[in-house]
Amino acid sequence: MTTTEVKNILGLKLPTDPRWVDLATMSLEDILTDHAYCEQKAALSCISLIQKYADREKLVNDLTPLVTEEWGHFRQVLAELRKRGLSLGKQRKDLYVNKLLEFEKKGGSPQERLLDKLLIFALIEARSCERFKRLSEGLEDEYLRNFYRRFMESEAGHYHLFIELAEFYLDKAMVRQRWSQWLDYESGVMQSIDMRGDRIH
Repeated sequence: MTTTEVKNILGLKLPTDPRWVDLATMSLEDILTDHAYCEQKAALSCISLIQKYADREKLVNDLTPLVTEEWGHFRQVLAELRKRGLSLGKQRKDLYVNKLLEFEKKGGSPQERLLDKLLIFALIEARSCERFKRLSEGLEDEYLRNFYRRFMESEAGHYHLFIELAEFYLDKAMVRQRWSQWLDYESGVMQSIDMRGDRIH
């Protein structure tokens, strides 16, 4: 994925260094473990949003099937680990996500807080999509290339869903302005953290 493609498809301003795939190949058990936990956390995060915003019918209706899908993804990655004779390791701190949370508005109006929550999820899905595209193109294992291509396509849909929810509940100009700020911030986060092949982010 070129820089132009990243910008046009996902809006991300900084593409992943292609060398990341080489590192991931050498840490396959770790990358699959981290991926499994990413899917698990995605399901739990959707449940949390549903609980917090139970009065918003569209959000509840749209995210409920996503919970099932994300948990299904966790089971798929877990099955892949088992098939390869690998074990699910311990969950590790996600520095990338923690850095994003530092930018989330803690004050402001309820609308602003909802917007940031939706855009954080959109950003995580966008970066995951971009990383899965890297894996789908750069891994030597053909089965895993196809495996990650399917995940890439799913993450792209999830990214769009969170953006659509933001634009449904909030003014589109407000969404675009804040999304631009998030993209700038995320680019800085990517430059500030070390490139590691044992992490999806």
